[in-house]
This record gives sequence, structure tokens and C-alpha cells, in this order.
Amino acid sequence: MATLSLRRARTIIRKTFDAGQAAGMKPLSVCVLDAGGNVLAFERGDGASPGRFQIAQGKAYGAVMLGMPGSAQKARAESEAFFIACANGALGGQLIPVPGGILVRDAKGRVLGSIGVTGDTSDNDAAAGKAGIEAVGLVAEI
Repeated sequence: MATLSLRRARTIIRKTFDAGQAAGMKPLSVCVLDAGGNVLAFERGDGASPGRFQIAQGKAYGAVMLGMPGSAQKARAESEAFFIACANGALGGQLIPVPGGILVRDAKGRVLGSIGVTGDTSDNDAAAGKAGIEAVGLVAEI
């Protein structure tokens, strides 16, 4: 079974921060989860608000547990709010169904885990996270 290593998770975070800084984004926070929804790594950027762990983890958790990125969750919430509400209840109220929750796949399409990025607009969060994932040679599903 393919896995996401701690070393790669930390590199994803660093490269996500680099992308955010290069684009002039607000301070980001990034949470990386394995394929089972367990936290591998988290960092809160300097100047980021203290509640960012819960938001980043919620974005990542929804992506890996539902098998769909935050952008797809947002679309689903807009078209079928009852589904996201029920899924959120079933998953302990941990979903943050907006862009910035990103599935991490290998070249064969297997889900290795997910990341949650927060701190700027949701679309900017997703763009920075995509850059971080691709920097380590993996595929980002945003």
C-alpha cells in the first residue's frame, strides 16, 4: 500500500508556505493527513490566527474521508446541502467543505492522504496547497 511519509508531508508544508509567500498571501497554516485521516504534520505560519489547526484539519479531513476535494464538497453543499449536513454529522462535525481541502494522489491515482490549507481566501489556499503537493512529485486534486 502506498503511503505518505512524514518527510514528504513536511516538505509539502514548506513548499505550500513558499508558494503562499511568493504570491503575497496572508500567513497560511497547513495540516497533512494520511489516507486514514490521521494527522501526519501541521504547521501554523507566523502571524496566523490560533484557530487555524481546526480549520486546516477540517478541510483535509473532509477531503480524505469523503474522497472529494473541498471544491467538490462546496459544490455538493450548494446542490445537496442535506448530504453535506448528514456527512458532517456522521463524521463528528469535523468537515469544512470549501476549497483548500486537497486530496493527495500518487501517479497511479491512489489516494495517499490529504492536506488542508487555510489563512487566505479558500481559492488561494487551494492554489498554494496544489503547488506544495506538486513540488514533491505527487498529484493534487483540488
